[in-house]
Amino acid sequence: MQEDDDATFVTLIDEDGNEIEMEYVDTIEYDGSVYMVLLSPETADDDGKPVEDENYGLVILKVETEDGEDILVTIDDDNELNAVYEEAMRALFDEDEDDDEDEDDDDGDDVDDDDPDGDEADIKEDEDS
Repeated sequence: MQEDDDATFVTLIDEDGNEIEMEYVDTIEYDGSVYMVLLSPETADDDGKPVEDENYGLVILKVETEDGEDILVTIDDDNELNAVYEEAMRALFDEDEDDDEDEDDDDGDDVDDDDPDGDEADIKEDEDS
C-alpha cells in the first residue's frame, strides 16, 4: 500500500494481469466475512479534465483465501452486496459523525464555549402559569 497525505492507495492486479490503482477506504466485517471498500480512480482526459466513467466510484470486494493467500473477489450476490454496502455506509458515516463531534468542542473542558464566563442563565418557564 502506498500512502499519499491522508489517502492510502493499493494496486490490484486483475485476472488479465492489468494493474489498477485504487484508494483504500475501509475494511468491513459482515456476517462472518471480510470486505475491502475501495474508491476507483477518477479518469481524466489529455487536458487533465475529469471524464465521466461508469466504473468510477465505490468498489466493494470480498476477501477470500486461496492457497493460503488472500485474494479480492467481486460479490456476485446482489443481496450480499447491498447488505455490505449498507454496513459500509453506516461505518463511514458513523466515523464522520464522531469526527464532527470531536471538532465541535475539542478543548476538553466542560465550559460552554459560547458563554465562557457562565453568565448566561437558563430560563425555564413555570408550567403552572
